[in-house]
Amino acid sequence: MYVNVILVGNLGADPEMRYTPSGQPVTNFRLATNRRWTDRESGDKKEETTWFRVVVWGKQAEFCNEYLRKGRTVLVEADRIQASSYLNKEGQPAASLEVTARNVRFVGGGRGEQGGAEAPGEMPDDMESIPF
Repeated sequence: MYVNVILVGNLGADPEMRYTPSGQPVTNFRLATNRRWTDRESGDKKEETTWFRVVVWGKQAEFCNEYLRKGRTVLVEADRIQASSYLNKEGQPAASLEVTARNVRFVGGGRGEQGGAEAPGEMPDDMESIPF
């Protein structure tokens, strides 16, 4: 069975990069996705935010760490999604969703726009997809 997940959202914090004992770079970041709809019964506008932990490996991990910042909008293509449950600080059941990214693309947020890359480490204008 093949899983293909596509997420578009905003980073909730700056990415964090580390290296495995074998020297493989891995970057993690939190991604907020939003769903908006109108309630059929009340006509009220509703919004729901779902958070994902995104894991990126290799050369893409290095690019994500260098060019992504909190607030940046990205499209994440993932081939693995994992859900886990836990008890939150209040002792209530909660769930966590983690995806392993196959590809990360920068969406909007170019130079001068909110959430865009800022110097130093500013993303080149012609780079919209992180190379493999």
